[in-house]
Amino acid sequence: MIVVTGATGGLGGTTVEHLLKRVPADRIGVSVRDTAKAQHLADRGVRVRQGSYEDPAALRDSFAGAEQVLLVSGNDPAADMVALHRNGIEAAVAAGARRILYTSQHGAVPGNPYRPSDIHIATEAILADSGVAWTALRNAAYGPIDQMLGPWQRTGVIAQPADGPVPYTDRDDIAEATAVVLAGDRSFDGPVDLTAPTAVTFDDFAKIASDLAGRTIERVVADDERWIADQIARGVPEQLARFFLTWYQAAHAGYFAEAGPLLADLLGREPRTVADRLAAETA
Repeated sequence: MIVVTGATGGLGGTTVEHLLKRVPADRIGVSVRDTAKAQHLADRGVRVRQGSYEDPAALRDSFAGAEQVLLVSGNDPAADMVALHRNGIEAAVAAGARRILYTSQHGAVPGNPYRPSDIHIATEAILADSGVAWTALRNAAYGPIDQMLGPWQRTGVIAQPADGPVPYTDRDDIAEATAVVLAGDRSFDGPVDLTAPTAVTFDDFAKIASDLAGRTIERVVADDERWIADQIARGVPEQLARFFLTWYQAAHAGYFAEAGPLLADLLGREPRTVADRLAAETA
């Protein structure tokens, strides 16, 4: 039995879809806040149980019988995510899981200014002390491209803060690789990086976008405080804008620069490139 949390969300739900191509549905369980939202999985034979990181007792029930548990990391900025992740780890251990997999973050090392890094570092430490085999899937950035680049298609300009090389990934590729790990006979102990084979910068994005759009897309490095002011003017709360800024600062400092071959190895093919993703968005 493989149990996946967050299975009505983007990454967790896509991982379950890839699992269904690899293992029988009755070997898959999901732990979700709202079971009604997972009815489509129950209809296909997946075991659906209610559970959330805020309710350890429900988690233990939703994890019952699991050989492996995939803990999809939470992202509520107002919550104590380390404590909530601890609940998930302790529930998996109590349920008798033999391995816990956790969706961590590429570059989750001390000193990284991107604020979620501290959450992932602390959670990985709890996993290391859990007494159970564990794997931290340190996923490289897979968010929507426009979220990172801004409204470049409308403006013809990538006007974002200073960045650095990042081996951007595609969420579906990350989910497929996660399913391969869960369903396969290869085990990985501790943290492993899932990244594209090559890291790129916003300068690279601008060149690729220019070729695709048939016009010049300019890369402009925005001053941090001016960028914050522009975000606020667009309706983004200042606290959220400053949170996003720490990601650019981490990229600029090189915390996301390292690329590796494991994602391609697990997929058995080359992952989608940023050119592929930009082409899909400009089609």
